[in-house]
Amino acid sequence: MTDAVSSSSGGTPPRPPAPELRASDADRERVAEILREALAEGRLDMEEFGERLDATYKARTYGELAPITRDLPAAPTVNMLKEPEGAGSWAGRITGGEPSSTWGVAVMSGFQRKGRWTVPRRFDCVAIMGGGEIDLREANFVDREVVINCVAIMGGVSVIVPPGVEVVVRGVGIMGGFDQREEGVPGDPGAPRVVITGFAFWGGVDVARKLTREERQRLKEERRREKLERRASRKELGES
Repeated sequence: MTDAVSSSSGGTPPRPPAPELRASDADRERVAEILREALAEGRLDMEEFGERLDATYKARTYGELAPITRDLPAAPTVNMLKEPEGAGSWAGRITGGEPSSTWGVAVMSGFQRKGRWTVPRRFDCVAIMGGGEIDLREANFVDREVVINCVAIMGGVSVIVPPGVEVVVRGVGIMGGFDQREEGVPGDPGAPRVVITGFAFWGGVDVARKLTREERQRLKEERRREKLERRASRKELGES
C-alpha cells in the first residue's frame, strides 16, 4: 500500500531515470507500443511512425528514447512514471543463498560456468596454458556486487555479462592484459555490479557483453515482424 503515493496526498512522483543510463530492450518495446497506438489513433502518419520506430530501435539511452514520444499523450508511461525495467527484473536474480560454484581451474585444459547457476560474492579461477569461460547471462547472484578474480598464465579467461550489468575491471597484466572495453557503461537500476580482478602473465582476460541466443532470436523476429507490418501499412496507403 505504501508503494503508490498519489499526488493529492502530497507524495513525490518517481524521479525519471538519468538520460545517460542505458535503455533496455523492454524500454524500447514500450516506446514502440506507444507509437503503434498513436498510429492507430491517427496521431502519427505512416512516415512519422516509420521514422520514430527506426529511431526507437537505434536508441541506446533513456535520453535518446524520451524525445520520441514526448508529444504523445502516453509518453509519461515510458520510464517516466514507471520503475525502469532493470530494477524489477534484476531483483529476482539477486537471490542470496548458497552459490553453485566458487572456483574454477584449467591447467592445460578448460572449465565453464554457464546457464542457470548462482554466482558467489567472490569467484576465483586459474587458467594455466588453458582456458575458462564464465557466462553470467542466465546466472543468479548471491549479492548485488560480486568479484571474479582471474589468474591467467599463458592462458585465458572469458567473462560474458548480459546487458544492464555494470562492469569494473581492476586486473593487472604483464605481457598480457585485461579487456576494459565494457568498463564505464552504466548499469540498469537494481542490476548487479561485477568487479573483475586478478593477474595475467602471457595471457588475458576477455570481457564481452552479449544477449542470450534466445533473446537475439526474439529481437530478430520482432524486428522482422515490425518491418513486415510497416511494408503492409505503406502498401495499403499506396493502394488507397
